[in-house]
Amino acid sequence: MKLKLIAAAAMVGLAGVAQAQSSVTLYGIMDSGVLYQSSSAATFAPNAPNTGKVFRFKDGGIYSSIWGIRGSEDIGGGYKVNFKLQGSFDSGTGKPGLSDTPGATAVFNQFTTIGVSGPIGTFTAGRQIVPMIYAMADTDVRSAQYFGSILTAWLGLNQAAGWPGNSTNAPIGALYDSNALVYQSPVFGGVSLGLEYAPGGVAGQLQGGTRESAVLKYSNYGLNLAAVYYNGHDTNPAPGAPLTGIDNNRFVYLGALYSIDGFSFSASYANGRNPARSNQVKLDMYSVGLGYRFSPAFRVTSGVYYLKDKNHSANKSTEIALGAEYNISKRTLAYAQVGYVNNRGGMNQTIVYGQPVAPGVSTTAVMLGLRHNF
Repeated sequence: MKLKLIAAAAMVGLAGVAQAQSSVTLYGIMDSGVLYQSSSAATFAPNAPNTGKVFRFKDGGIYSSIWGIRGSEDIGGGYKVNFKLQGSFDSGTGKPGLSDTPGATAVFNQFTTIGVSGPIGTFTAGRQIVPMIYAMADTDVRSAQYFGSILTAWLGLNQAAGWPGNSTNAPIGALYDSNALVYQSPVFGGVSLGLEYAPGGVAGQLQGGTRESAVLKYSNYGLNLAAVYYNGHDTNPAPGAPLTGIDNNRFVYLGALYSIDGFSFSASYANGRNPARSNQVKLDMYSVGLGYRFSPAFRVTSGVYYLKDKNHSANKSTEIALGAEYNISKRTLAYAQVGYVNNRGGMNQTIVYGQPVAPGVSTTAVMLGLRHNF
């Protein structure tokens, strides 16, 4: 009897050790608000007509609503095996976010990764948010938010290049990449390196559908610097089109953000083009930002984002955004945002991710919302 009790106690103890070495967490964010926009469009098509003012419930004033599952297991020597499943959803309808396939959704459309982290860095494999977006967010006072930021300006480049807006496979850079292999180095003296390669898996075409990128970042003494290079083959293809390995997606970005005494200043330059047909797609993006944190709970940010089509001088767009955020509690944030975009020619830069603007039409938008972490 004593032997059985000792054995049972030992098994319980071993189970406790195993449990301490691994963890699984369910998490999420709800981000919802009301949006007024003085003009709108039904799609991102280059000939979409102005459908007039709109007042609506809108998901994602800061970032999208998400839910996910993540976990890790300590395998010793400072190394862990990690996994992450994460998807966005519309808090107004409950529908999951878009995938790479035009018009199709996916439960885990942002992350489906497994990898290893340790002293020499982190390696992740699977669908994931690409390193370049984090670098852009780190060098934008508006932090690449869904309302008036470097993100919506970058989406403006994609729309000018012909992105229909109904999938995550964009023609200039990428927000998400499927089948991606990403390495993130440790930070040495404030410097870190991110590398990505996504094989296309196309029979007979080694470069068919492939993507590669490199991100160099520096963060120290209140200064963030970022340099991005992204290159893709066969991105944003027409449905059913063969993948031939054509090099048609290149994006470069240089950005800086400096913070001191509550103030933050940012500036950036980027270029997106189609190397195979640069006479069709060759676009510049410039930004400047200014922010001030009045207290740990309250801050105000602003940004100006300018797009220019280098092939067609009539196509240009300027966006101005201003936002205020207040932490009601540790997990809940209230925000108010206002923005204006002046589109010229065929440009249709948006103020809010997911709310189209007709080409060549200026618009003003206001959004009030709440964001809660759980």
